[in-house]
Formats: sequence, structure tokens, C-alpha cells
Amino acid sequence: SNDPDLQDLDDLADHWGEIIHARVTIISVDGVVLGESQANHEDMENHLNRPEVQQALAEGMGLSQRLSYTTNQKMLYASVPVEVDGEIAGFGRLALSLEQIDAEISRLQISILVFTVIIAGVTVGLGIVIAEYTSRPIRYLNEAVAVMDGPGLDRTIIPPSDDEIGELSESIESMSAELHEKIGTLQAEESKLSAILAQMSDGVVMVNDDGEVVLINQTAAALFDINLDEAYGQSLIRVLRHHEFVELWEKCRKKGKEQSLMVEFLNPSRFIQGVATSLGGYLKGNILLIFQDLTNVRRLETVRRDFISNISHELRTPLASLKALSETLLAGAMNDAPAAEHFINQIDVEVDALNQMASELLALARIESQETSFKFKPTKPCKLASKAVERLRLQAERASINLTVECQPDLPKINADGSRIEQVFVNLVHNAIKFTPPGGRIDVSVTRQNGHIQFAIKDTGEGIPPDDLIRIFERFYKTDKARSSGGTGLGLAIAKHLVEAHGGMIWAESDLGNGSSFIFRIPVLKTN
Repeated sequence: SNDPDLQDLDDLADHWGEIIHARVTIISVDGVVLGESQANHEDMENHLNRPEVQQALAEGMGLSQRLSYTTNQKMLYASVPVEVDGEIAGFGRLALSLEQIDAEISRLQISILVFTVIIAGVTVGLGIVIAEYTSRPIRYLNEAVAVMDGPGLDRTIIPPSDDEIGELSESIESMSAELHEKIGTLQAEESKLSAILAQMSDGVVMVNDDGEVVLINQTAAALFDINLDEAYGQSLIRVLRHHEFVELWEKCRKKGKEQSLMVEFLNPSRFIQGVATSLGGYLKGNILLIFQDLTNVRRLETVRRDFISNISHELRTPLASLKALSETLLAGAMNDAPAAEHFINQIDVEVDALNQMASELLALARIESQETSFKFKPTKPCKLASKAVERLRLQAERASINLTVECQPDLPKINADGSRIEQVFVNLVHNAIKFTPPGGRIDVSVTRQNGHIQFAIKDTGEGIPPDDLIRIFERFYKTDKARSSGGTGLGLAIAKHLVEAHGGMIWAESDLGNGSSFIFRIPVLKTN
């Protein structure tokens, strides 16, 4: 093609520079500037040695960043060769100031940021819509699962659908109904077990293989004086505080067979039997300990044994006397009138003693079986005490004992059978006279204690040993000193039952060597 003239090339450079807002330079193959958009090309030096031109000549494209001698600005240059008929005819070069580039980059960044914000907003909006649409059935499922520990699903809270969520919701509702049925069964069984454990008179403790308490009932907690709530998860030795029962657990765990042990404790005196049983099934490795408080059983056995011993002793003496007297009479004493009369009188005395014993036993049996009738009526306490004391005053004077009565004035009446309470007084005062040495004193007092009238008989005798004090109201029970003084040993037992028949209580207090006090209380008569 024909080369355009230089002015056309310079105009072309100006035209493209306005369009692309950049500096355009057209350079000949020998480096002469033929066209320039921002300066007079005729005044410009040869550009053949410019780095970007040399790189374009060598590599087909050249880039350079430097300070422009023409514009005195830091510029970025890009140059490419222009070929005509397969040969390089010149070079085209673009130049942009770095400030302009930075401004364009900033505008581009702002555009990208705005576009990004718009895209993000649209994406978030779509995400919310999609998430809401997707999560709504999941939320319903969560609500369904959350109410599974409540009273049950009484309505369908999951909207029906034909997709996988719908199938899952149906499965959850079915599982919920089955779960609630099983929970109800378990709760019923747990309630039964709790009721049984709470009402059991035996202590129950379950221990796991690590020796920790996993179950305990109220009876066991009371038996070993421990806090029920604090016992769970604690070691067995820390809960029971008795190594004998820990060894019982260890023995059962090692042998795998039922083990039992009776342990006697002092202060207070108690007999506790422990039975250890190895459990199986789901509770394998756990040991069940059952504790029975046999204190009352042992005490009753002691009372029964002593009762048999005492009644045998009481019967043996008069029967032996009767046997000796009858043998003496049969041996010839019957022919001696004075001797025979004496022996017959002795026989009469022994028979009277047996008769009295039988009468008192019968009376005690009737009182205990509630066959004895009582004639209750409003009675003045002071009158009861004075009447009983007067019956025994002569006996006290003969024994050189000072017998006094002190009664608080204006005491309220009691609902009592006067003859029965008088019998209690006679028994207690008679015993006091019997065990108080000459020169001593017996003080009878009647006072009011809250809602009761208290009757007290205090003597200056030798007192009662502590071991005997808790048993003196048993039938036939006698202290060592009482055995040589006669009597059947039934008087205090009868007195105890008569007082309790009046809704009262009776007990004894004694300081060995300093006398004894027998005290009983009868409730005050209630008035409307």
C-alpha cells in the first residue's frame, strides 16, 4: 500500500488518543516519531532505543514503566510492531500515566464492589428464601423432637409432603407415639419401684462394680444416719461407715454368691443383719445389699427367754416348798397335830402366793388384750394421789419412812378410772417403801406439764442399775435386790399397761446410790 503522509499519521494519532483517552505515538522502523497525540512529533527525539520499542522488536510486544521526558509524568508504555507485507514498517505505542491507571483501577474496583454488593444482596435474598423453604420442614421436625419429652403429640405439627422430609416426619411421629408409650410404661414401673422402696421396712442399697452407691431407700438412709441425696455416687464405705458391710460386699462380688452377716453395734445397741446378692442381666456387676434391723426381734427374744426363766423361777420356789411340806406330812408329821397344823398353814401361804401370781397374770393378760373394762370419769388428780398415799401411810411409818404428798392447787381434772390409777399409785409407792432403807423419805408430787398431769414418786433408796432401768417394766423382771424381797415381778408391768390404757406414759429415772423416781403422765381432760 502507499504510505500516508506524515500529517495524516499525526492526525491519526490524535484521533485515537481522543477515543481511548491515552497518549498514542506512531514510530517509524528507524525510530523517527511520525505521529504523536499529546506533543509535536517533529520536536521529539528518535525513539528506536526506547525499552518498549526494543522489546517489541525482539519479542513482538514491549512494556515499560518510566518517567516520560515529553510529559514529565511517570508513564506505562506498551508498544507493538506494525507489519506491512510481512515486514515491520514501524511501531505503535500507547502510554498511560500511572495516576490515570490508578484512577481507572479505583473506578473499576468501585464498579466491582458495587456489582459484588448487588450480587451478594441478590444471593443472600435468594439464600434466605431457599433456606426458609428448605429449613421449614426441618424446623417442624425439630419442634416435633423437642416435644417428645412432653405429654405426647396430640396433633400433627409437621405439614404433610411427598418428599423425603415427609417420610421422615411420618417416621418421627410414629416413633414419638411408640416412645411415649414406652416412657409411660417405664414411669409406671419406676413409680411402683419407688413406692415399694419407700414403704419397705428393710434398708436397700445397690452398689456398682466400682463400689459406688447407685440406689438407696429412705430406710437405709435412716438406719445408717445418712443424707439420702448425698449418698448417690459416693463410695460404699463413705455411705455406710462400717467396714463389716463393705467386706460383705467384697466377698459377694468375688464369690458371686449370696452372703449374709449379723453385726452388733453399741451406743445405741443395735443388731443389723446384712444380706448381699449379686445381680445379673442388665444389672450384671451390681450388688444388692438388704439391711434388716433385728434389734426389736433380739429384744423380744431376750424378753421371752427371760420371761420363761423368771416364771420358772417364781413357780419353782412355791412348788418346791409344797412338795417338801407334803412329803413331810406323809412321812408322819400328820400324826403330830401341832406340826401338822404348822405345815398346813405353810401350804396355805404357798397356795395363796401361787393364786396371787395366777390372778396377776390373768389381770395382765386381760389388760393387754383390752378385755378389761374401764370406768372413765372426770377425776381430781390431787384426790387420787392423796387416797393412795393414805392407804400406805401406816406401812411407811412402820418402816420408819417419811411419806409426803405435794399437789399443785387448781389442777384441771383428768379422764380416769380412779380405782385403776389408785392401783398404779399403790404399786409404785409400795415398791418405794420396800426398797427405801429406814429413815429415808418418799415424796409424791402432782404437777401440770403442758397438756398432762404428771405424777412422780421419788424415793431415797439405793437406786436402780442402768442395765435394769430399761427393763423393769417387763413381766417377771426383777433386779438382783428385788429377788430377795418377794413379789411376783408383775406390778410394774401392770402399772405400765394401766397408764397406757389412759393415753399416758410411764418411765423411771434413777441415780444409782441416790434413789429413784417413777413418773407417769395422764392427759388433761379436754373441755368444750
